Amino acid sequence: MPQKKPLILVTNDDGITAPGIRALIEVMKTLGDVIVVAPDSPQSAMGHAITLNDTLYCDPVMIKESYNHKEYSCSGTPADCVKIATQEILHRKPDLCVSGINHGSNSSINVIYSGTMSAAVEAGIEGIPAIGFSLTDYSLNANFEPCKKFVKSITKNVLKNGLPKGVVLNVNLPKLKEEDIKGIKICRQAKAYWVEEFDKRTNPQGRDYYWLTGKFVNEDNGQDTDEWALENGYVSVVPVQFDLTAHHFIQDLNSWKLND
Repeated sequence: MPQKKPLILVTNDDGITAPGIRALIEVMKTLGDVIVVAPDSPQSAMGHAITLNDTLYCDPVMIKESYNHKEYSCSGTPADCVKIATQEILHRKPDLCVSGINHGSNSSINVIYSGTMSAAVEAGIEGIPAIGFSLTDYSLNANFEPCKKFVKSITKNVLKNGLPKGVVLNVNLPKLKEEDIKGIKICRQAKAYWVEEFDKRTNPQGRDYYWLTGKFVNEDNGQDTDEWALENGYVSVVPVQFDLTAHHFIQDLNSWKLND
């Protein structure tokens, strides 16, 4: 009897027509049965936002090369897409959820803000093995061909080995030719941050408005971080947990006289 193909949910935060998700769909179709539920418009940096005070729409769509799989365009956030997919569209829990391929890095602190990773985290919360994929190229015309080999390898390994409960993978791929990518590194999240500024301006009606700007600062010199891997030509893979408890501080916190 032929083995049943895995059911793979594909989503993203750049929108259902973004080149990155089209590349991801192409790879996933070689590994299993694909269902796509993705935002109808860009939702970058939405974090883990969900829609509470507005209606949600999720409509079937026909996009180029979607003739042998189903796709749905959702009016909500990436996390909404995973929720509505698992609750309303799929007839069983998917074997895997993949999010991306994002146009731009989601390494280090960016994982906090990322809609791409929040979709993966939402799947993890629902007990679905999940991976977020990002390419360090913000261009809409980014070349995703060099990514495909590595995306397929990592995905095949997750399908084979599974992931621990409460853990999802954050995968970032360098903007390089395939032959220039040195391999895959298992990493920790770099201790890096954004130094942010607001560019204040005034509109013709005299009202002030702001553009968020800033620069990225990496103060982590470790050679086991995602930032080091990307800067040195490797694909970075960081296992991410969504239990945000600072377990190492619980004992110290218990020593405080909080009830006095």
